[in-house]
Formats: sequence, structure tokens, C-alpha cells
Amino acid sequence: MVAVTALAITDVLASSSGIKGLLDPMHLLTETWLSNAVLPAILVIVFIETGLLFPILPGDSLLFTGGMLAAYTHPPVSIYVLLPAAAITAILGDQCAYWIGRAIGPALFHKQDGRFFKQRYITETHAFFEKHGPKTIILGRFVPIVRTFMPVLAGVSQMEYRKFLTFDIVGGIAWGGGITILGFWLGNVEFIRNHVEAIFMLIVLVSILPGIISVAKKLRNHEPVLETESDVVPTNESLR
Repeated sequence: MVAVTALAITDVLASSSGIKGLLDPMHLLTETWLSNAVLPAILVIVFIETGLLFPILPGDSLLFTGGMLAAYTHPPVSIYVLLPAAAITAILGDQCAYWIGRAIGPALFHKQDGRFFKQRYITETHAFFEKHGPKTIILGRFVPIVRTFMPVLAGVSQMEYRKFLTFDIVGGIAWGGGITILGFWLGNVEFIRNHVEAIFMLIVLVSILPGIISVAKKLRNHEPVLETESDVVPTNESLR
């Protein structure tokens, strides 16, 4: 199925619609080869976007469209199958990306500072995930590109796996299951259908706005974003 999905995506890219067609989930699920395997297509694309560092796929709108198709009189996929399958696939994708990050993390921790890379980038990333990780893991699910690289950064910074897994399950269910069921319930509302990604990004922006304001104030006043040295430099114990 992965090969079939890749061929369908390649076919879309080669057509006149190009990237625009690739980013149109209704086109992908109804007008390409994937129309004969809607459920596997959705799951493969979700896994590729969340687990294999491929950020340009239409995650939010794909799940929303899948839920909308499941509401048809003769649906290509049952909502009772799609809902748990989408959530589980989203979680598994993040696990793959996390362990990719863990695999490349040690090399980065021992990499010498260069023009574009500094060791403090890694230590500060580790400190960020230790302090704000749970909220980032959940809310980051709803932001394109962020949801692709967030689990990799969590792995690179060696965030405690049990903590990552716990909140990733929450985020996977909220994103994979939540957007799918919204598509099932609200897919016939044209405004919501046409602006689903913008709506979710606005919700996330409002949620993190207080934190952005706080960081902006500290930067303006030339204060450290992380309050203590122990927040910035991880201990050996925290990196295990």
C-alpha cells in the first residue's frame, strides 16, 4: 500500500495540478488511484507526514475530508474504523520520528560548534521540552510543519520517553480522532470545510499567545528566556 500511495502522489505531482493537487485531499481521495483504498491511503499519508519528516502533506484537511467521506450514505470507509485507526497511526508516526531524533541526537551532542550550529541550541531545546514539552506536543499537532518536526526535536533533545509517549497519546487522539470526527459532523458546512487548517492554527495561536507575549517581553528587556542556568544546561541524569 505504501508503494501504491507513493505512485499516486507521484502521479499527482506529474500532472498539471502538481503540488496544488497533492495538497487537495478531496482530489487525492476521490480522483486518483487512492479512491479505491481510502482508509489505507489516509493512514499511509498521515504516517509519512508525522513519522518520516515529510511536512508538505495535507494532514488536517486530509483527516477532515476522511471524516466527511465517512458521513456519506455509502461511505468508502466507516467512521468507526477510521476514527481509532487515524489516532493510532498519528501516535505511531510520532514514535518513529521521536526515535529518529534519539538516533541522531548523540552525534549532535558531540558535534563541535560551527557557523550555523551551536551546542547551546541542543541544550536549550532539551530544556524547552523538559519545561514546556507536554503542551508543545499536544498543541504542535495542530500546526502544519511543526507536527512533523516536533517529535524529532523531542528525540534529539532526549526528552524523557515516558513523558513524551503519555502526552503524544493525548495529542494523537485529539488530532487524529478529533479532526476526523469534526469532518464527520461538520463536513457539510462549507466555511469550515474550506478553512479547517486556518481555524485550527488560530485556536493554537490563541492558546500559546500568553507564552509568546512573555518571551517577547523578556527578549525586549534582554532577560534570559529560561530563568536559571539549570533550566538551560541539562544534567547527565536528565539526558538518560
